[in-house]
Amino acid sequence: MPVDEISSLKIEDSEDESQEKSYKNGKIPVKKCVKPGPGEHQLQFNYSLWFSRRSPGKQTQNYVQNLKYITTFASVEQFWAFYSHLVRPTELSGHSDYHIFKDGIRPMWEDSANKDGGKWIIRLKKGLAARCWENLILAMLGEQFMVGEEICGAVLSVRYQEDILSLWNRTANDTVTTSRIRDTLKRVLNLPPNTIIEYKMHVDSIKSVQHLRKLNPNS
Repeated sequence: MPVDEISSLKIEDSEDESQEKSYKNGKIPVKKCVKPGPGEHQLQFNYSLWFSRRSPGKQTQNYVQNLKYITTFASVEQFWAFYSHLVRPTELSGHSDYHIFKDGIRPMWEDSANKDGGKWIIRLKKGLAARCWENLILAMLGEQFMVGEEICGAVLSVRYQEDILSLWNRTANDTVTTSRIRDTLKRVLNLPPNTIIEYKMHVDSIKSVQHLRKLNPNS
């Protein structure tokens, strides 16, 4: 588990325990009833933290099975309590991902909040991910992108040869908004001039996977 157990979150006693049962049965829980503690600084949106890792050599593992819900936070203090216990990107092994998404949005292309959207993808040389990831999520939690509810979440993907950041938004065909997100990304991350950054619509990602499945029906 990439994070130590922490019990500082204030969760309503009336929260439906079936969420945990659903998680154990392979379903993904959303909408945790998390509130800021006394004196804490509330975020504009609640966010949930997820982790996934693909075992070496297994290229066709089910994405949902690999996706592990960790926690939901509602304040600056709750975020730092968990973030300070996370394994650093430089210490993650193999094919690992952190996902931080607004509470209620699953980190999947098919989620209703994501299906018409896309993501900005930033490919980084090894060694740059820790700083850039922290700057990205702080900008997201702090509402620095100034695009209303367009931002869905962010992903850090640790790979063998490179690390990849991606920022997901709701509306792929809104070029004004996507351009504003790109410009803010470049500013808050202070990216090197030769950094590769590209936009990809989720519908194109889904089509690519469907095409691969047709070519490899047994995968």
